[in-house]
Amino acid sequence: MRLGVLFSGGKDSAYATYLAKKEGYTISCLISIVSKNKESFMFHTPSIEKTEKQAGLMKIPLLKMETIGEKEKELKDLEKAIKLAIKKYKIGGIVTGAVGSVYQASRIQNICNKLGIECFNPLWQKDQIELLEELIKNKFEVILTGVFAYPLEEKWLGRKIDKGFIEEMKKLEEKYKINPAGEGGEIETFVLGCPLFSRKLKVINKEISGEGNSWKMEIDVE
Repeated sequence: MRLGVLFSGGKDSAYATYLAKKEGYTISCLISIVSKNKESFMFHTPSIEKTEKQAGLMKIPLLKMETIGEKEKELKDLEKAIKLAIKKYKIGGIVTGAVGSVYQASRIQNICNKLGIECFNPLWQKDQIELLEELIKNKFEVILTGVFAYPLEEKWLGRKIDKGFIEEMKKLEEKYKINPAGEGGEIETFVLGCPLFSRKLKVINKEISGEGNSWKMEIDVE
């Protein structure tokens, strides 16, 4: 079956792409929704424009759709993008990186049901520590591009997901009930390298903004 991936450039959508390909599915396109609302309920926003670089390294066509990002209305734009992917790339299903967000997963499933295509969620309900460990095991190089929860702060931006990161997140989960893989919106990530890429990306510039325990990092990569 030919599939399209809802792709944000972060760890979950990239790893879901990797697992779908490993299962033998053909990934015909990536779909990135660029939201003008930085507080979007549905879509990852930090460095979303850089998905073009990642798609190029995977040699997979990228379909980008802009949305104003109003709650629920942004789903209409997602539906338009999926319809276009069906027409242009003949996909029969969508892959998502949903792990635990019922809000996101249910809405994407509803769109797929309406359009008569399959919805695949290879990470659904996966243990979050296990997910982070699998990223390292499968040679995913992932950095943090956003933090949005106490006690996370600016110094976490740009940090790689490695064994030390996992151990620290375990402690924060125990003490502050933080979701270690960021399923509560605590972190946003960007994939610099993985087995799907022909080479690793390098950060050449970054712009940091925020305050307190809410920080974002927009990056340029090459």
